Amino acid sequence: MNYPFASRMNKIPRSFVREILKVTEHPDIISFAGGLPNPHSFPVDAIKNATSKVLTEEGEKVLQYSTTEGYGPLRELIAKRYALQNLKVDADDILITNGSQQCLDLVGKVFLNPDDGVVMERPTYLAAIQAFGLYEPQFYSVPLMDDGVDTRALENLLSTEKIKLFYSVSSFQNPTGITYSRDKRKEVAEILTEHDTILVEDNPYGDIRFMGEDIPPIKSYLPDSILFGTFSKIVSPGMRMGWIVAPPEIMEKLITAKQASDLHSNYFTQRIVYQYLLDNDVDTHIQKIRELYKSQRDQMVQSIKEYLPSEVEHTKPEGGMFLWVTLPEGMSSLDLFEYAIQEKVAFVPGDAFYTAHPQHNTMRLNFSNSSEKEIVEGMQRLGNAIGKMQTIN
Repeated sequence: MNYPFASRMNKIPRSFVREILKVTEHPDIISFAGGLPNPHSFPVDAIKNATSKVLTEEGEKVLQYSTTEGYGPLRELIAKRYALQNLKVDADDILITNGSQQCLDLVGKVFLNPDDGVVMERPTYLAAIQAFGLYEPQFYSVPLMDDGVDTRALENLLSTEKIKLFYSVSSFQNPTGITYSRDKRKEVAEILTEHDTILVEDNPYGDIRFMGEDIPPIKSYLPDSILFGTFSKIVSPGMRMGWIVAPPEIMEKLITAKQASDLHSNYFTQRIVYQYLLDNDVDTHIQKIRELYKSQRDQMVQSIKEYLPSEVEHTKPEGGMFLWVTLPEGMSSLDLFEYAIQEKVAFVPGDAFYTAHPQHNTMRLNFSNSSEKEIVEGMQRLGNAIGKMQTIN
């Protein structure tokens, strides 16, 4: 049968990373491709205890339908954690979602008409391209510098084009690991104040800083903006618990859109997450994650220096889960991927992270889901793959 799919479905590719992960399922392959937290960081026993406690004390209630906005005490707890960052947020400003991926979809539904202008960082989070892409916007991009977005390019773009949204991953960006400096955050806020463009700030990695000083979100300088958060990186990604922070006028529309999507996020899981946070010191848990990831990040940086050609450049993230590699000019990471798989090591070619005109000699490496021993071996294999490719070509 010739199914009459919506035309938008012909414009959206399947997730590049999800397709790559199929290739990397073989146990002999060391994969730096997925954006996966380290499973050794998951608080399994504490979650087990929280689940038992919730079911024992309020089993009938937690298995019932709930409100779209999400469990009130959980939203209040999130608001209190923002207060520690000098960011004033009320519980009513928070909507619980199915991970921060649903945040992207809801914002797309609420704001985007076909051909609306959306500015993305260059490179940017590939799942954001996919989520917003369903609503057929016109993508624009501004390059990233070592301390955040190129604000001159952003200012020029907002002055010459009609831009509805600016999407930014301000801390330990996916895919580059780059973080906006405090001054750059203030500058972005000042620029957006002068234009009718809404900041959509995605901050899944903000708690995982293992070097340098903590910096509050751009939203602390720009109250009318939208901010995403998630428990995926500090508790568990499988629980699919995220949230949106937004002004009341925007929140009203987001709630309506979410009601149409799924009525509400998994209430049982909300209660488990809340109980876990109530009974445990999550900051002590986060500190353990930071220490683990710093060791893995340091090992990857050292192994790149030891096993990859000296012309290879890379970012030096102060937190998060990724770093960004730039190969010698003229070398394609897509071509390299085939050699790498032969050497049983995987990464994500950089092409997937651009809305247009990709920089072909780039790649993303994830360091959080591999042991230090695997990182060393994987970098040796990647070095061998680069060597073979340079010899043949």
